[in-house]
Amino acid sequence: MAEEEKGLYLLNKLEHILDSDPLIDEVGFIHPSQFFILNEEAGGGLPSSNHHLLQSEDGISSFWNEDHKLGISTDILFPLYQAAKHAFMTAIAQYRVHGNLSVEEEKYEDENVSYRLEDEIMKHSRALLLLSSDFGTAWNSRKLVLSKKQDLSMFMDEFLLSALVLSYSPKSEQAWSHRRWVIKMIAGKYACLQEVLGKESELVEKIAEKSKMNYRAWNHRCWLVFHMTGEQVLHELDKSRSWAGLHVADNCCFHYRRRLMLRILELFCYKRDPNGYSVEIHQMWKAKSKGGKVVESCSSSGKRKAEELNWNKLLIERYIGREGLWLHRRFLSVGWIKHSATDISNFLDNEIQFVHSCLLAIPSDEFGDVEAQMVFSATYILWVTKQMDDGEGIELQEKLIKVREIRTMLNKQRPEKKFLWDSLFI
Repeated sequence: MAEEEKGLYLLNKLEHILDSDPLIDEVGFIHPSQFFILNEEAGGGLPSSNHHLLQSEDGISSFWNEDHKLGISTDILFPLYQAAKHAFMTAIAQYRVHGNLSVEEEKYEDENVSYRLEDEIMKHSRALLLLSSDFGTAWNSRKLVLSKKQDLSMFMDEFLLSALVLSYSPKSEQAWSHRRWVIKMIAGKYACLQEVLGKESELVEKIAEKSKMNYRAWNHRCWLVFHMTGEQVLHELDKSRSWAGLHVADNCCFHYRRRLMLRILELFCYKRDPNGYSVEIHQMWKAKSKGGKVVESCSSSGKRKAEELNWNKLLIERYIGREGLWLHRRFLSVGWIKHSATDISNFLDNEIQFVHSCLLAIPSDEFGDVEAQMVFSATYILWVTKQMDDGEGIELQEKLIKVREIRTMLNKQRPEKKFLWDSLFI
């Protein structure tokens, strides 16, 4: 079989699989030696008798499909990609020519041709994107067709396709960008937006479990916040707490929480709610949703979660030397300083005592975490003092003396790092 004919045959096979199983949610590229193992696990006999294992005409195993999972042999990637690219570029070129003719001839051309070409573009671009996730022209061609159709079912299908692409390329910027485009097209036109946003947030969390430090995924989740209702924002703040507590090394989740909290301020502090009252910053730092309404959780009920500052303190004491936790505390501290002016003195006292306790209660250092904790705590308390207003007067100066005592403590515990400690307190 000629190379071009083989590629076309493989492309037809792939597109047939995608059409026959529209619920495929994961795709992977498999070495030919793994097909036999997959066949055995599926309970199949010989490859030729297994309907899950599809072969090309020369007898080589090419695709594997079961339980809505798709495997593609690495041996066929090049001819398959070449065929998919050629088919797509041909379809898009014909579509453009047809569009120009339609304008010149005042749309006397048969509209069925346009529909057929659009179907070809959508079909071939789908196959191409499963092989090359960042093929921008393919993504843009789908946007062109979708913007003309304005069909909700087609928009929802785009979520399935982009999720399939993300299953093998979780950091594909084009795929994440495409999902945001679809959400913009849905927003304000269909009633399913809030449900879509909830599923998007769940998708990011699922992908973040498999793909660590995935900035693009978390950036997408942060973008979703601006389209959420107040109730959804509060729900996300509650839901993300447990995940963040189990992934303290991943600063992306804490950045997401900061975005949620800023959104809370925008919705409930800087703007008045429909009932005519605004929520205090120290209350919103603990706000929760209950019964579909926003309420302040200022009571001491055991059912209420600890406020963000106390929770952050607990994590810092539990996980030594995690910079992301200290950075998150900076955000919380500056929020408290800016919005709780009457409580600054007590706040600074508590922070100084906390830093002292971190420096005194550190176990033996085996991995360099102790030194990291010292540096992070010292730089944190210095940073906090620099956020204070000089007009605080004598009371603030007294507290700054306590801060300087921290340098003395550091010099006693680690005299070999004296130059470092002195440079921090300049």
